[in-house]
Amino acid sequence: MDRIDAMRVFVTAIDEGSLAGAARKLKRSPTAISRALSSLEAHVGVELLHRTTRTLKLSEAGQRYVAACRRVLVELEEADMVAGGERSSPRGTLTISAPPILGEEVLRPILDDFLELHPSVSVRFLMLDRFVNLVDEGVDLALRIGNLTDSSHISTRIGGDVRRVVVASPRYLAGNPDIVEPSDLAKHQIVAFSNFGLDSWSFTPTKGSPVPRTVHFTPRYIVNSVRAAAASAVAGIGLTRLYSYHVAEYVREGRLKIVLPDAEHPALPVHLLAPPGRMSVPKVRAFVDHAVPRLRVELNRIAMEAGSLP
Repeated sequence: MDRIDAMRVFVTAIDEGSLAGAARKLKRSPTAISRALSSLEAHVGVELLHRTTRTLKLSEAGQRYVAACRRVLVELEEADMVAGGERSSPRGTLTISAPPILGEEVLRPILDDFLELHPSVSVRFLMLDRFVNLVDEGVDLALRIGNLTDSSHISTRIGGDVRRVVVASPRYLAGNPDIVEPSDLAKHQIVAFSNFGLDSWSFTPTKGSPVPRTVHFTPRYIVNSVRAAAASAVAGIGLTRLYSYHVAEYVREGRLKIVLPDAEHPALPVHLLAPPGRMSVPKVRAFVDHAVPRLRVELNRIAMEAGSLP
């Protein structure tokens, strides 16, 4: 058995979600894919995948092993690129993650243009409402909103800082108690989005205090979708907290109103992150060179629009 090839089959099957998907991606028969996975499981001595006719699910051991396989495959690709030196042109699969709305509206058109320019590159685009582990999940680049905590990654500051805003519909605000300070939110209905706090929100400290103000609440509505949270707020269900670009159009149209703008935490930076060593890979370097100036234009536009929101 070619272990490296079997690892590649294993990772591709997980990424594609099925043996048939892996067979199409790798241009092999489903029987060959199944045989490679069985050989890999026999080699490691544990079941890596729970298989059905339609889906695959990682076993507990498989969850650990797939992360190790991704690291091995990335390091091999880097070694190939280093050996190829400057003669190497962008090729292979580029894996990128981004928050869903920012990914759909800003990064996707930039990726489309990049693919037109580089026919030997394909893209796996992960739009997720969570921070990915770049190394364990085999991600080449991540567009990330927030202050950085992992200094080992290579980061490029994109600019266009993003506000976190609390909004509600004018109809809801007219029919409920006034909101003058964060503690007033305890009297209100909350549409909670998982990434912004399910039972509490934090605000800047009062003057002279170093301690942020935290408001605890029992949400009326919990959603795991930005679009659903914004739409429910527009419908008058309650207040929600999202990034400024999520609700900018609604605010400009007068369908949502920002409350407590003076209590907002400082706007968050936006970075493009890469794991150590990935910037030397031609497909990654080419995309960064292509995307960064375009992202800066778009994100600075978004920041200017956020600053002008009433």
